Amino acid sequence: MREKEMKGKLFDRLPAGKIQSENVGGKEKWLGYLLGPTGALLLNAVLAVYLNVFYTDVLKLTGVWGGAFLMVFPIASKIIDAVTNVVMGQLIDRTRTREGKARPWLLLSAILMPVTGILLFAVPNAPEEVQVIWVMLSYNLFYSFAFTIYNMSHSLMVALSTRNTTQRGSLSVFNNIASIMVSGIIVALVFPMAVMPVLGVDKELWLLVMGILAALALPLTLLEYFFTKERITEESGDGAETRSIREQFSAILHDKYWIILMAYNVVFNLGSYFKNASLVYYCNYVLGTYNDGVTQTLVSVIGGIPMGIGIFAVWPLAKKFGKRNVTLAGFILYAIGGAVCLIGPRNMVIVLAGQFIKNIGGLPCAYVFAALTADVLDHIEWKYTFRCDGLATSINSIIITVSTGVAAGVLNFCLARSGYVAPEFVEATGRTVGAVQNAATQNVFIFFFLGLEIITAIILILLLRFLDVEKHIDKEQAEIKARRRA
Repeated sequence: MREKEMKGKLFDRLPAGKIQSENVGGKEKWLGYLLGPTGALLLNAVLAVYLNVFYTDVLKLTGVWGGAFLMVFPIASKIIDAVTNVVMGQLIDRTRTREGKARPWLLLSAILMPVTGILLFAVPNAPEEVQVIWVMLSYNLFYSFAFTIYNMSHSLMVALSTRNTTQRGSLSVFNNIASIMVSGIIVALVFPMAVMPVLGVDKELWLLVMGILAALALPLTLLEYFFTKERITEESGDGAETRSIREQFSAILHDKYWIILMAYNVVFNLGSYFKNASLVYYCNYVLGTYNDGVTQTLVSVIGGIPMGIGIFAVWPLAKKFGKRNVTLAGFILYAIGGAVCLIGPRNMVIVLAGQFIKNIGGLPCAYVFAALTADVLDHIEWKYTFRCDGLATSINSIIITVSTGVAAGVLNFCLARSGYVAPEFVEATGRTVGAVQNAATQNVFIFFFLGLEIITAIILILLLRFLDVEKHIDKEQAEIKARRRA
C-alpha cells in the first residue's frame, strides 16, 4: 500500500494535459495527432531510409566480417528490441496516473530520443573495431530503448482516445497525415533534392543535419503529450485490474481477428521495410544516377501525390463501404501498380505511372487501418472482459522492429554477396562519385523495391477477406459500455 501511495505522489507531479473535453475537438486533432508526432515520426522516417546509407556509404561497413556484420547486427539488435517492447507493453499496462497509462511515457521519450538520435551519427574517427562497437551501442540505445518508449505509447493513442468510431477514425487519419505528408515532404523532396547532394560522404555534415532533426523531436513530442487524452483509460479509473501476461497472451492468441491482424502486419511491414531500405540504392544505381537530386524526388513525389489527395476521400469511402473493404480494394490496385513498374523498371515514365497507381491503392492502409486495429482491441475487450492494449501493441511493435532488422540485414547481405561498390570522395573535384553497380546488384534493388510488394499485396488481399470485425463492433461496444455502467 505504501508503495502504491508513493507511486501516486510521484505520478501526481505530471503536468496536466490541455484536453479536458469528453469529445474529440480541433486542438486535439491538429496539435496532438497531426503536429505533435511529426518530430519523432520525421526522425524515424529519415532514419528508415538513410541510416543504412550512412553505414554503407559514409562509414563503409559493408565489408566488415566479410559482409556479415551489417547482416547480423540489425537482426540481433531487433531481438533485443523485441524484448524491450514486451517489457514496455507491460509497464504501460501497469501505469496508473491521472494523465493515463500511455501518455506519461511520451514525456520520457521526448528527452531520450534527441540524445540517442544524435549518438547514432556521432561515430568517432577511430579504428574499425571501435566504430563497430559504437554503432551497435548507439543503434540499440535509440531503437531498443528511446524509440521503443515513444513508439509503444504513441501507437496506443488512437485506440485509447475514444470509443466513438467516427471520432477515432478521424484521429487515425490525422495521425497518419503526420507520418505520410509531413515526413514525406522532407524525405521525398528536401533530402534527395537539396540535402543528400550536399552531404555526400561528409560525416560531420551528416551529424549536423541529423542532430537538428533529432532536436526537433523534443518540443513536438511535448506537444503530443499536452494535447491528447486517454478517454478509454479514464473509463476504467485508477483501480482497473491488470491481468497477468499469461492471461493476456491466451486472450489474443485465441482471437481469430488478432491472428489475422498480426499476419497482416508481418507481411505488410516486411514488404514496406524492404522497399524503404532499397529506395535510395534503386534510385541511385538503377533508375537514375548517384545523388542526382531528381530521380528519388520524382519517384517519391509523383508516387506520393495520391496520399495528399486521399486525405479528403479515404475516410468518407471507409464510412460508406467499411474500413476492411476499402483497404482490400486498395491492395488490388497496389498489386496492379507494382506489375506496371516491373514492365520497365529502368524507364522513368513507366515506374512513375506504376508508383502513382500503387499509392492510390495504399491510401486506405495508410489512413484508416489504425482505426481497424482499435476495433480489434475493443472486440478482445468485449470477448474477454479485459483489455490487452500493452501486450497487443508490444507484439505489433515487435513485428515492426524485427521486420526492420530483417530487411536491413538481408539487403546488406545481398549487397555484399552481389558485389556492391560504395561511392568515393574524389579530392581533385571535391565531389562524391557513385560507382556503376553490376547487373546482379541492380537486380537486388529492383526486386526489393518493386517486385516484393506485388507478392505481399496478393497475400494481404487474401488475409483481409477474413477480417470482418466491423460487422458487430457497434453492438460489442454498446455491451462494453453497459458493463461499465453496471
